Amino acid sequence: MSVFKHCIKNGIMEKWKYNFLFVVLALSGLSNLINAQPVVIESPKNIIIMIGDGMGFNHLKSTEYYLYGIDSCVLIGKDFVRLAQATYPAIVETKTDRVYNSGYNVEAVNKNPQSLNSGYTDSGAAATAMATGKKTYKGAIGMGVENDTLFNLVEMAKMLGKSAGLVTSVPVSDATPAGFVAHSKSRGTNEEIFKQMIFNSRLDVLMGCGNPDYGKNGELQKMNAKYVGGDSLWKQLKNPIPQTFFNIDGSKFTVKDIDNDEKPDAWKVIQDSAAFASLTKSNPPKRILGIPEVYATLQQERSLKEGDTLPFETPFTKGLPTLKLMTEGALNVLHTNQKGFFLMVEGGAIDWASHSNQTGRMIEETTDFLHAIEKVVEWVNTNSSWHETMLIVTADHECGFLWAEEGNDKFNPIINEGKGKVPKMKWYSKNHTNSLVPFFVKGAGSNLFKLFADEYDPNYGYFIQNTEIAQAVFLLWGSFEKMR
Repeated sequence: MSVFKHCIKNGIMEKWKYNFLFVVLALSGLSNLINAQPVVIESPKNIIIMIGDGMGFNHLKSTEYYLYGIDSCVLIGKDFVRLAQATYPAIVETKTDRVYNSGYNVEAVNKNPQSLNSGYTDSGAAATAMATGKKTYKGAIGMGVENDTLFNLVEMAKMLGKSAGLVTSVPVSDATPAGFVAHSKSRGTNEEIFKQMIFNSRLDVLMGCGNPDYGKNGELQKMNAKYVGGDSLWKQLKNPIPQTFFNIDGSKFTVKDIDNDEKPDAWKVIQDSAAFASLTKSNPPKRILGIPEVYATLQQERSLKEGDTLPFETPFTKGLPTLKLMTEGALNVLHTNQKGFFLMVEGGAIDWASHSNQTGRMIEETTDFLHAIEKVVEWVNTNSSWHETMLIVTADHECGFLWAEEGNDKFNPIINEGKGKVPKMKWYSKNHTNSLVPFFVKGAGSNLFKLFADEYDPNYGYFIQNTEIAQAVFLLWGSFEKMR
């Protein structure tokens, strides 16, 4: 047995380093080249993945043009490894058949960008790919092409004794957070997905929208409780005394033990903005379910002021946390675990705005996501280090086919109009596309992605597959066997 296989089999979990070259040689069988110059790859104690749902290169670029007047990635920083990512699913369903996807064809796309309007993924398949290392069919949540249950990064983290959390600005049981923790043949089964999150998972932190007691503007209003598991479960979760046992429609449920003390750990439910802010202080609760006092999105769905066409023209709904605040609170809860943590943060409403071709709201939501990234970078610099934490910033797919006004028959750049002005650009779709999306990574283990980026596009450079996120983490955290 090779030293590499021995390390993987025996699960070198923390603080281990391996020779980058040796990994390449072990995988390729060229072990006789042992005199080549080595590169050390560090195994991260903490991994944070931030996903701008629907965020293509031009979503990011247009927001930076608006905020700063330059395309600079100011908040992300220039010292990240910068690549692109392919997002296509394994299978595309047609009206009459189930067709295996041919992928991202660089030559075809550059000859005819309109081809990006076919073969695209959805958030369920994309999240599953990023969380499990396996491509699947559209709408799947943690399930493979044969409806097999796939092992995910949250399960990986908990197996290693780490903490794990999910944060989103859209419904808590929506496709992206669901793909990192649940298992369902369809993303539309929100009630069952949420019940899996609450009862089957060992998550330490779960935050997102879907509060059935409030409307889209944060007003008191009775809404559908599907995002939070139905009326009965939601009522019991809101009990001032946190519960470990639940009775739903005559069936009994028990929450999981998250810290291996053989005792079930109750969820501490928070809803108002002050409670979210309190999480950033010392001694936070052990297990948090945060459901802000709004229905489907933090701000994207709020009513437009008459004549509103520009970003930030309509005042934000008061009393709601930002994605930045939720992220900061989640980090403060998770990092108390000395073994480390895994955290996924989603700027989910970028996609919602893009589906509606709402330029102003898209820029608002991308700005909110960038501010959350800024907070994470600050947190790493203050509370951790880039030698023990990896940060990935990417998207699950592009939405809206956002390009220049001149037409999308070729890759014409959007035009910068200066700080505080919306760039000249145009939406060419109200759906997802098969475009490559941004991928940034910094910190321990980040150089591993340079190996995975073995495909090249003349517009975006080298790119990875979305499956290679989880595959890299499985390697770095010593569970190569879980990739099979």
